Amino acid sequence: MTDERHNYEYRVNTASESGPANVVRMVGQKKRVVEIGCGPGSITKILATQGQCSVIGLELDSDAIEKAKPYCKRIFQADLNSNDWPRLLDDFERFDVVLAADVLEHLYDPWTALQRMVPLINQQGYLVISLPHIGHASVLACLMEGDFKYHDWGLLDRTHIRFFCLKNIEDLFAQANLKIIDVSYVIKHPLETEFAANWTRLSASVQEVLMSSTHAGVFQVVVKAVPLSYLGDVVPLVSPTPKYKPAPILFALMWRRRFIVLFKTLLFQLSKHLSPQWKAKFRKVLDFAGIRL
Repeated sequence: MTDERHNYEYRVNTASESGPANVVRMVGQKKRVVEIGCGPGSITKILATQGQCSVIGLELDSDAIEKAKPYCKRIFQADLNSNDWPRLLDDFERFDVVLAADVLEHLYDPWTALQRMVPLINQQGYLVISLPHIGHASVLACLMEGDFKYHDWGLLDRTHIRFFCLKNIEDLFAQANLKIIDVSYVIKHPLETEFAANWTRLSASVQEVLMSSTHAGVFQVVVKAVPLSYLGDVVPLVSPTPKYKPAPILFALMWRRRFIVLFKTLLFQLSKHLSPQWKAKFRKVLDFAGIRL
């Protein structure tokens, strides 16, 4: 096994509100799990050791397979863009949980891939799927700047080829005859993301407009889904809407920016009604205070 850290290898703080932590909680304890696209086993390790789950893994990358292998009962190399990957599981009983954490966005046809996962669950089983939300304010900031730049990880991971807003996620599950019965939202301020630099280059007024979007703070979505015939009420993603709740320091910064914009606007309007002499005096006072209109 290589000791080099894999690109998708990370630690999972199960007490946090991160995407992986929400995935682990939604899978549950002592489950028979097939983890589709298990990567180097970052989540697999927690499920097997802390969750006492029995995990069968599917993964394409050979280096990732070597890292995940110690935590899997069995692991298979599988191309999820092919038509026949489900046949690798023909000799196994159906599973309690089918897990695909941040996988579907990497596939050419996530709609068909999701449909192929449904027959893998047993009569009490469910699917746990996590997806990044392309409608996050940080991505909108990139679009405002005209800089839709891909990265090695995150919302604009260079291997992402499909993008979803909340309505598109609902449609994805509906076309597979699935209903979402539980959801967790990973909420982040743009300053907490890989696009913090893009965000800080925007004016406070533009930032305020982007954050006013209903789902601007939703960074990632984790859902539990079952076939329509199974028990469980449908949980809509689009409504009721999650609200971004910033940390106190970020909250203070946001309101400080809003106050500065409002204050400058009032000063500008006031200056229009002053004589040239008073304008000159007024500007001296503002310059001394370090305020530029």
